[in-house]
Amino acid sequence: MVTQLFRRFVLLTLISIGGSSTAQTLIQKYAPLEDKQLQIGTGSDDVLPYIQSGYTLMLPETQNVEGVLIFMEDSGFDQKNKNSKQVYELAAKEGFAVLSVSTAIPFDFYFTDESAKQAHQLITEAFKAHQLPNKNIFFIGIGIGGHRALKHIQYMKEGNYAFQLQVEGVVICNTILDYVRKWNQYTREIRIARNDLWEAKFVVFMLETYLQGTPQTNPQRYYDFSPYSYFGSDNSNIQFYKDYAVRAYVEPAIEYWYVNRLKTMYENNTPDMIGFLAELDLAGNKKTDLVVLQPEDNPSERKNPDTTWDAIDKQELMAWILSHRLD
Repeated sequence: MVTQLFRRFVLLTLISIGGSSTAQTLIQKYAPLEDKQLQIGTGSDDVLPYIQSGYTLMLPETQNVEGVLIFMEDSGFDQKNKNSKQVYELAAKEGFAVLSVSTAIPFDFYFTDESAKQAHQLITEAFKAHQLPNKNIFFIGIGIGGHRALKHIQYMKEGNYAFQLQVEGVVICNTILDYVRKWNQYTREIRIARNDLWEAKFVVFMLETYLQGTPQTNPQRYYDFSPYSYFGSDNSNIQFYKDYAVRAYVEPAIEYWYVNRLKTMYENNTPDMIGFLAELDLAGNKKTDLVVLQPEDNPSERKNPDTTWDAIDKQELMAWILSHRLD
């Protein structure tokens, strides 16, 4: 009984952030680690331990909260809240709270609605416990976090959750959206065996396991799972996002990927995001925005979603968010 109570106990800390020109309060609430593992391959050692589910909330201290920026970040392998931290001060200055939410599953793709439900329960708890206003809600997703944000919105609408976030906009950065393309990218990488294959083998295993086959044997599952797919006949998932302001940050870095990894344009997330915006435009969305980072915009020697996010002008991003908020 004591063990059960301990496992249900969550840690709540209130920390004032000093040394900043804008006063902020940081609230963290995470459950103890579950003694579970995620199977990510066929071998007995192909497992990852679960991470902590919970949330971190940054609140501006000096004014009323006017809106909330929501990040879907892992609490473990991705260094807890590392992306949301970059906008704390700018958000606080404008009266925005920043909420970073993590499920217990590492590198969670939201293959099932259980993950989205857990994330939504955490969001609902944070909003109620801290009296956050359900207005001017913007999801910001870097890499897989962008996919999570879009899938969460889909599950929220399809599941008709009692608490519906009043979302105004979505920001995605270097995000996979088309899992037919992604499966083909990674199977090519496995075939040519020129790069580190951990990620490729992991993603192919997860896709084939949870989507019950390949794009050739079960294409509809891949279309349904993808927020957007170039290969889908109707892209019906676009309906879930057609009313939001949507900004996409892309960094093709063609020369980098060709020289270093022998990757082609089809093995880049850029086509997914541009295709996604094009489908939104076709659906009547006039609030789409594309930002292309050029080589001179990002001096990092590495290229991945995190380095793209690091190179983004956060002040200009915040200005875009403010331009789409409700008064």
